[in-house]
Amino acid sequence: MKGRAVSLRLPVPAQDVLLALFITVMQVQGTIVRNAGEVVQRPLTDLGNLGYALLVASGVVVAVRRRWPVPVFVVAASASLVYFALDFPDGPGWLGLFVALYTVAAYGDGRRSLVIAGVGTSVLAIGWLVAAADIEPRAAIGWVYFRIGASVMSAALGESVRSRQVIAAEAQRRAELAERTRDEEARARVDAERLRIAREVHDTVAHAIAIINVQSGVTAHVLDKRPEVAREALRAIEQTSSRALREMRAILGVLRDDDDDDGREPYPRLGQIDELAAKARQAGLDIKLEDASPATPLPSAVGSAAYRIVQESITNVIRHVGPTRVTVELKAGIEALEIRVTDEGRRAARDHDSAGPRLPARHPSSTGRSAKPGRGIAGMRERCRLLGGELDAGPLAGGGFEVRARLPFAPTGSRL
Repeated sequence: MKGRAVSLRLPVPAQDVLLALFITVMQVQGTIVRNAGEVVQRPLTDLGNLGYALLVASGVVVAVRRRWPVPVFVVAASASLVYFALDFPDGPGWLGLFVALYTVAAYGDGRRSLVIAGVGTSVLAIGWLVAAADIEPRAAIGWVYFRIGASVMSAALGESVRSRQVIAAEAQRRAELAERTRDEEARARVDAERLRIAREVHDTVAHAIAIINVQSGVTAHVLDKRPEVAREALRAIEQTSSRALREMRAILGVLRDDDDDDGREPYPRLGQIDELAAKARQAGLDIKLEDASPATPLPSAVGSAAYRIVQESITNVIRHVGPTRVTVELKAGIEALEIRVTDEGRRAARDHDSAGPRLPARHPSSTGRSAKPGRGIAGMRERCRLLGGELDAGPLAGGGFEVRARLPFAPTGSRL
């Protein structure tokens, strides 16, 4: 029924034409009926039917009121002034004028349209009052005040409609803007979540693969001569891969619609640094931890980021240097957590036979780092910046490599 009603609605130009015809008939017929049987000062047929012409003109012109509101108002107002100035009989000859005034205010631009309506109404009021100066009986002058008041009300009604349309359009614009903003924020959150998952996956997989690579090399090297060492290496591979799988389930669990989180593990925290160091020792590193457990509890985001930075730093040493000595320093200050991970480089590996089995060097550089930076350091730097911190990484003058990070406890926002 609603669609049917809309389909039966006339076009706007047709509506205005019908309105103009109605006003024209009402003005002419209403004036004739009102003055029937009365003696009038000047009949409508006087001056070549000028009275009829003025009534018809002020009514027909309403047909184009939306297209030319100001000219329509000027025509209707001029016809009214001439009509009453020539003392044609009173009647509803002001209907077209009131509609024209309403249109000027409703379809104008606010201030300019109100000025036009105000000036036009003032001119009309003066002209009507002058034309009615010698009106008889004097009580008939009430119709003059009625026309003045109705003109003001027509303009006020038009301005009210225009204001409501402007408010509705502004509300619609704000709603559309808010919807676009929500969509953009949603996309930004999705992108941020994807980036976070990508970093977590990179750190987890890279660390696990690096340890598994080292341990598998050890297994292949000592399988025949030292089966007990090979057995320990295989056990380390099993534990590392199992741990990596659990972390992957926890990371990727956010992509499921499952509401049951009982099977998910929490993200790694600084409390697991000792376990991380133990795995690294099995891979051949000599790990030294300093202040690994801060006395004050850390924000979860800081603890998780610190764990991942230490994990990635150790992973880089395993992948690019091999067996060597690594020092991990964690210092929790009043405002931030300071992280420092240093290694002595490949040259120090010969002095630490007890650190674990040694494998052939993978890179020819003295520090063991590739000249082209990978995603590991970039990922650590992104983690720091997301928390408002800083990270520096580079070779040491005496050999080796150092990673320094500062993670504030009160994040200052991303500076990416």
